[in-house]
Amino acid sequence: MVYKQLMIHFTFLFLLLFLLFEPTFQQQGSLRSLSAERVALLELRSSLGLRSKEWPIKSDPCLGWKGIKCQNGRVTEINIAGFRRTRIGRLNPQFSVEALGNLTFLQSFNASNFLLPGVVPEWFGERLSLLRVLDLRSCSIFGSIPLSLGSLNNLTALYLSDNKLTGTIPSTFGQLLSLSLLDLSHNTLTGMIPSLIGSLAHLSLLDLSSNYLAGPIPPSTGGLLKLQYLNLSGNSLTSSLPTQLGGLVSLVDLDLSVNALSGTLPSGLSELTSLRSVVLGSNLLVGSLTDNLFHTLTQLQSLVLKDNNFTGSIPDVLWSMPGLQLLDLSGNSFTGTLPNSSSSLNVTGAVLNVSKNMFYGSLTPILRRFSAIDLSENYFEGKVPEYLPTNISFASNCLQNVSRQRTLNVCTSFYLARGLTFDNFGFPKATQPPLAEAPKKKSNRNAIILGSVIGGTALFFLLVLLIFFFLRRRTRRTTNQRGGVVVGPDLSGDTAEQPPGLLIDFASLGETFKFQQLLQATNDFSDSNLIKHGHSGDLYHGVLQNGIRIVIKRVDLRVIKNDAYLVELEFFSKVSNVRLVPLTGHCLENDDEKFLVYKYLPNGDLSASLFKKVKTDDDGLQSLDWITRLKIALGAAEGLSFLHHDCTPPLVHRDVQASSILLDDKFEVRLGSLSSVCSQEGDGQPSRITKLLKLPQSSEQGSLGLHTAVCTYDVYCFGKVLLELVTGKLGISASPEAEIKEWLDQTLSYISINNKELVTKILDPSLIVDEDLLEEVWAVAVVAKSCLNPKPSRRPLMKYILKALENPLKVVREENSGSGRFRSTSVGSSWNAALFGSWRQSISDLTVLPSASLLKAGGSSFKRSGTMGSQGSGQNGGGEHSSSRRQHSKEIFPEPSDVQDIEKLEND
Repeated sequence: MVYKQLMIHFTFLFLLLFLLFEPTFQQQGSLRSLSAERVALLELRSSLGLRSKEWPIKSDPCLGWKGIKCQNGRVTEINIAGFRRTRIGRLNPQFSVEALGNLTFLQSFNASNFLLPGVVPEWFGERLSLLRVLDLRSCSIFGSIPLSLGSLNNLTALYLSDNKLTGTIPSTFGQLLSLSLLDLSHNTLTGMIPSLIGSLAHLSLLDLSSNYLAGPIPPSTGGLLKLQYLNLSGNSLTSSLPTQLGGLVSLVDLDLSVNALSGTLPSGLSELTSLRSVVLGSNLLVGSLTDNLFHTLTQLQSLVLKDNNFTGSIPDVLWSMPGLQLLDLSGNSFTGTLPNSSSSLNVTGAVLNVSKNMFYGSLTPILRRFSAIDLSENYFEGKVPEYLPTNISFASNCLQNVSRQRTLNVCTSFYLARGLTFDNFGFPKATQPPLAEAPKKKSNRNAIILGSVIGGTALFFLLVLLIFFFLRRRTRRTTNQRGGVVVGPDLSGDTAEQPPGLLIDFASLGETFKFQQLLQATNDFSDSNLIKHGHSGDLYHGVLQNGIRIVIKRVDLRVIKNDAYLVELEFFSKVSNVRLVPLTGHCLENDDEKFLVYKYLPNGDLSASLFKKVKTDDDGLQSLDWITRLKIALGAAEGLSFLHHDCTPPLVHRDVQASSILLDDKFEVRLGSLSSVCSQEGDGQPSRITKLLKLPQSSEQGSLGLHTAVCTYDVYCFGKVLLELVTGKLGISASPEAEIKEWLDQTLSYISINNKELVTKILDPSLIVDEDLLEEVWAVAVVAKSCLNPKPSRRPLMKYILKALENPLKVVREENSGSGRFRSTSVGSSWNAALFGSWRQSISDLTVLPSASLLKAGGSSFKRSGTMGSQGSGQNGGGEHSSSRRQHSKEIFPEPSDVQDIEKLEND
């Protein structure tokens, strides 16, 4: 009996313990089923350098790892978007995700905004067969898109935007029949849009913007009945718009801007009744707009047709659309008058831009519905109504009592050509200046003008002749004068004798080495110690007996006939600066060979350090990060600014290139290749008479291939160095102009003060930059373009370039800030105009920019394509916003005293 009771108690206790520990047993079973995938996740964690904060190594991945989702003990989703790597992981980020291949049940992988520099592996489409979502936006991936991705039959969303992808869009994408979202924007894809895209019946978003795609828009695109968002902007698409686009019955946003599309708007556009945003600006479209084209588009909020070749009048229906928030028709050939009826719509915040057209007549109450208006560069006449908003531009019209209007003759001729009468700016006709004089008066006036011209011409040439002889005498005299830190004679010719007048203080030139010491240091100048052959001597690496490493320039006077080494010695005896390569000594005891000894700089020169081989399995190249590149640019600018502005007279380097920029162990710059340094011709200060007569101060190229001594030449060469830092294109700064002209022209076309995204087209693919760093890259590219101005007089001074590189964000943020409604772009009013005037379109008046709040309602594609505002001209000088911005801008680029005079003369 007792035994039975004990058995009952024991059984009860066992059942109780089993119930208590059942979850633990189940969990252990779950972990056992997950063991293989846990190993794969740990490998992924290690290869990507993920932190324990997100993926703690001791936790169950399905329960404690951020971004991991599991079903039935299998990993189905991984989301590492925006994760940060460990300190070690950040040193060498790579696209190392081989462990994903073992997660065979994976349905979603999101690594957006997580740096994965590398190529998308081909096995993605072979081993991840259940993948439904692949998001690799802004991961710095490069290379071509794998064809195997077309085998992912379950894929519904593919995001590969904002990377450096090259090649064509795979035709295998036509097999992704389940695909709903496809975003390949902001890459460097080429070729044509595959016609098989039209077979993706479930596609609701297609974004191929900001690539290099060419050819026509495939007509098959019109079969995408579920497509709501279509963005093909920023490519090189040609031909006309296919009529099949009328089949996109679900389309909400359409952006085809910045292409080369031609022809007229297809009538099928009226069938797209769900449209809210249409952006077709910056194309070659022609024809007129009709009411039938827009009367069914009742939900339209944004219409941008700027910079095309449209003609005719604006359809009345566009003035009465209740939801229209943005109407931009600028830069076309529209004509006609504004509707005379007052609109009953009470719309606030709407933006209207009809600038650069041929509208005329009076301003009517229809303008009441808009809060920001640009009417500039038309032919409107009459008085300006008081009810119009303050944010409005009237410049270059024919209006009364408004400044900066067209001339009387222009306005009168325009109205006469249309059989209309101009209102004479509100003045009586009797006060109108006569258009033609009596024949006798005209004859007398012509005689006076002819005599004045002949006399003035004779006086002009006499003055030119006198100034020519004066400048010749002055040039001869200044060539032989020496003062301050003048370095060496004019090196335009060769001489076998020591140049007269050299004043070298050898006591200040460091140690005097024995030739035997240098032989021992360089193993008898063996080839293994040779660094490179320089134009002024061969450079060797050496180690002295005390273990100090040095660099020796070996000057063979039997090959190099001039005495450039003496010029360099004189330079070092008189000039000292932290940005110049340190000279530690010399050896002049041999008759046929001279030696200059420099401090060894571990990182060599910029041309060798920009990309370096790293010891990895594939012997890849590791490039300098942007922070280091900007540091190098700043250091080089400091050195050149010292030569140009802190020495009297100014000194010119004459050999600025990547190989002349030496780098120590901390990548601090030391300028080398100083054998060609000399004083600027004529002290670099042309007289005002020389400026007024536009006499050439000096040519860019001197005799015997040596460049003349002008600081503007250094600035030009420094601009090529900056481009080399931005693009990663090796050898640009050392290449002859003729060899790189085509590349230079193409590259400079992608640098604009008004468009940051363009610079990504030329950005070094190996650079990993976030949004703020991209702004710095953009600013440096803008400065580089200003340095490469073909007119030497329009290049900025090195001290202003230095200020710009010290705070590069000011360069672009001051010029492109959207916080104010106006900004000044007057060429003659600021040093920025002198800096950028030759390549940025000069606008003589102010530009109206609608505030951000007015543009928000313009539709998503409007914001994406960068068409937030069109530039026009302001009326009142820009107000406080404009003046404050100019003040900040001058902190970086102070205005030279003679900029306005030069600009005025060149414009004349």
